[in-house]
Order: sequence, then C-alpha cells, then structure tokens
Amino acid sequence: MKSTLRTIRPAWLAVVALVSGAVGWVATVLANRASLATPVLPWSSLLTMGVIVVLTVSLGMRVRAWRNGDRKRMLNPILAARTLVLAQACAYAGALLFGWHTGIFADQIPTLGMRGNLDIVWQNLALIGGSIVMVATGLIVERFCKLPPEDSEPKDAAPKPKPAGEGEYA
Repeated sequence: MKSTLRTIRPAWLAVVALVSGAVGWVATVLANRASLATPVLPWSSLLTMGVIVVLTVSLGMRVRAWRNGDRKRMLNPILAARTLVLAQACAYAGALLFGWHTGIFADQIPTLGMRGNLDIVWQNLALIGGSIVMVATGLIVERFCKLPPEDSEPKDAAPKPKPAGEGEYA
C-alpha cells in the first residue's frame, strides 16, 4: 500500500466550517439558556494563531526557496513533509475556528441592537478574521511545497496519467 499526501480539498474545508458552525451555534444557544458565558476563545488565542501562521510561512518559505532553485544546501525531506502537514493542519484548524465563531456570531446578530457592550462581538469578529488568515496561509504554503513537473522524460514518451487532485510535493 503506497501512502501519498493529497492536496487540501476546499469542499472538506467547507464541510468542516459548516459542521463546526452548527456546533458553535448550538453551543451558544445552550450556554445562553444556562446563563453561561458565550463560548468564544480569549483574545490571547489571536497571538497563538499569529505564531502558527508565522511559523508555517517561515518553514514554507524555506521549502519554496529550495523549490525555486536556491539549492545551496540540501533540503531535508522530513522538514518538507512536516511543512506540508503543518500547512494542511493550519488550513483545517482555521476552517474549524472560522465555523465555530461564525456560528456564535450568527446567534449574536439578533441581539446586536440591544447590546450596550459589543466587546464579545468584536472579539468574535477578530477571531473569524484570524481563522481566515490561517486558512489562506495553509493553502498558500501547501502550494509552496508542490514540485513542478520534471522535464526528464523524452518528448516522444506517452505521459503517465495522474489521479485527479494529486501532485508531487517537495
């Protein structure tokens, strides 16, 4: 059995966001009925999201530089694979957080006019923005890890068919 890494499927990101959005909305409704606090992540989670994004981009830039011809040093293949996995995890985590906080925001919309304090709404919107950045970072860094097709095959040879959605990674 050959194990290969696959590209991120946008449909799966959408499914993750929709399911977590529904769960976030239900959790908010239940928390409000029980007079509990709205289940929003704290402001400090934006710092954590930022650190993850910066780490993912910095590792992705190393792989991209090697892929584009800056091959002074050999690229560790384990580092390249870990960078790809980190990028994919970043995208999926961003989709999860996006859905969760969008579900919470959907529950908060009817009460916006009655609220005197909109801090929780701004916090929620900031986390939605941070999660969008995580998804975008994951998708971009995943592309950094993709190798261009090799030109080593003779031009007369028939090209080998590749399964849809699969490519070769650094």
